[in-house]
Amino acid sequence: MIKEFKTQTTLNVGLETLWAAQSKDFMLIAPKVLPNIVKDVQLIEGDGGVGTVLIFNFLPGISPVNYQRELITEFDEVSHEIGLQVVEGGYLNQGLSYYKTTFQFSAITENKTLVNVKISYDHESDIDEKVKPTKTSQSTLFYLGRLENYLLNHA
Repeated sequence: MIKEFKTQTTLNVGLETLWAAQSKDFMLIAPKVLPNIVKDVQLIEGDGGVGTVLIFNFLPGISPVNYQRELITEFDEVSHEIGLQVVEGGYLNQGLSYYKTTFQFSAITENKTLVNVKISYDHESDIDEKVKPTKTSQSTLFYLGRLENYLLNHA
């Protein structure tokens, strides 16, 4: 049975800049935002929209896994929503049988954006404490904070 965990954060970056970084420039920006974790992101299939498959290659020794393959399952430029489902490696090698993160961005002001994060997950057996949604949401919020910092200082 798929369960959900929701959280949110506010970033001091405009909606359009944030959306472009997360949807169009993601493969280039992710290794710059997390240089000590992500070696690179490769496009395996697709055009960046629904059905696109990406591989995140992690630096050796950082994670218990070397890579994570993700599928873009949602991509809506009008509502600024993108969903990424892990389909191989990563969290699926750590006790989860399903893991998906959905980001929905909403403008608060010209230079402030609300980010709603929904983590959908399932597991067939006991899962490691590190992959519980409360822990993985902390990683997601850490990434968003680093993304904000990168965009404010390099955009």
